[in-house]
Amino acid sequence: MSCVQYKFFSKLNYGTVTFNGPHICLGDLKRQIMAREKLKAANCDLQITNAQTKEEYTDENALILKNSSVIVRRIPPGGVKATSKTYAGSRTETASGTSKVIDDSSASISLAQLTKVYLYSCQILKNQNKAFASYI
Repeated sequence: MSCVQYKFFSKLNYGTVTFNGPHICLGDLKRQIMAREKLKAANCDLQITNAQTKEEYTDENALILKNSSVIVRRIPPGGVKATSKTYAGSRTETASGTSKVIDDSSASISLAQLTKVYLYSCQILKNQNKAFASYI
């Protein structure tokens, strides 16, 4: 019996998939992992990466050698689209009751902007908690 050890990215322990032969195709490995972990193919897909080389297996017919270790991530059924932008187009930023439109084509957020958004959201939550507490 041959085996491949797999570990979900967010977990600490490895699981084992056993099979006959010197290798297993990616599609079969995904099906066996989903069956062992009781995952449904309609809810998610699996992204498989070699634990040593960090190579991502994308072809369903790719062969994974016995005694390999892989890292598994759950992804949406359609896969993950690779984009370099966080957001696109223009957005509206509100602070202190004022509103202005920011057109950011570079699609990156500076640390100052991120801090400002974080502090603003904390203030909103604080006000909501005060309002909620007054009803109790």
